[in-house]
Amino acid sequence: MRIGFAGTPAFAATALEAILANGFAVDLVLTRPDRPHGRGMKLEPGPVKAIAVRQRLDLRQPATLKPEREWAPLVATDLDVLVVAAYGLLVPAPMLSWPHHGCLNIHASLLPRWRGAAPIERALLTGDPETGISIMRMDEGLDTGPVISRHRLAIEPRETAGSLRAKLAVLGANAIVETLSRLDRGEPIQAEAQDPSAASYASKIERGEAIIDWRADAPTIDRIVRAFDPAPGAHTSLDGATLKIWKAVPLAGRFGLPGSVVRADGSDIIVACGNGALRLSELQRAGGKRMPARAFLAGHPLQVGTRLGSTDD
Repeated sequence: MRIGFAGTPAFAATALEAILANGFAVDLVLTRPDRPHGRGMKLEPGPVKAIAVRQRLDLRQPATLKPEREWAPLVATDLDVLVVAAYGLLVPAPMLSWPHHGCLNIHASLLPRWRGAAPIERALLTGDPETGISIMRMDEGLDTGPVISRHRLAIEPRETAGSLRAKLAVLGANAIVETLSRLDRGEPIQAEAQDPSAASYASKIERGEAIIDWRADAPTIDRIVRAFDPAPGAHTSLDGATLKIWKAVPLAGRFGLPGSVVRADGSDIIVACGNGALRLSELQRAGGKRMPARAFLAGHPLQVGTRLGSTDD
């Protein structure tokens, strides 16, 4: 088969590596333009580009696919299927019918639940017990196309967005290889229409969502911490400076004024919530490094009664 691949981050790179490792030829790779990273804001290639360059694949990096002049040269390449995974650009309607078998998307949820940009974070924020991968035949809607297969995965109690994304990347890679293998053998591929009444939308994460409101209950704040690890990082403020919370465990009970430090000794930092408390085990001050609570307290002692977050809450 003549396979095209469109993707950008590590989640997509896992699928591309699996496709190549299983002996499939990839004739075209689409990925986003290089972006600046680090303090020097140096342009760096994304994970998919790194693989394409290493494997000497035909690589294209359009900044947009909206005007016809951008996508018209691409469809001149004869493809049997285009695999799309976390590409980051909207694939226009004329491109959907370009490959003989259409465009197949690796989506990180059990569609129709969590259509949209942030299915992993939304599943964690909501406290879903499971998620998974859907292999979907793309149409003009936002993750509305018929589903070829669903692959379920339980969400572990202390799962973070980072750990869950890594698991789903492997699950998605295996799922797309299975689908491509069936196509390669000439097997018919059935796709089931989604039930729109069961759909939910995973909107893009806004930075303001990562600000901790200590008036919320401890399990809710715990989910925020895990959902925004590794990005953008759940945060509060301490003495007017940003303080990121990377690891915490919820505690039951009544602990006092929300946002107040009720214990700060040894390796324990316990902060009261609207209901319950959080035991903080990994923190990061603005401009500093992530560190365990014991190391944090050694350099930045906290007094019981210190208030985190807005004093107006």
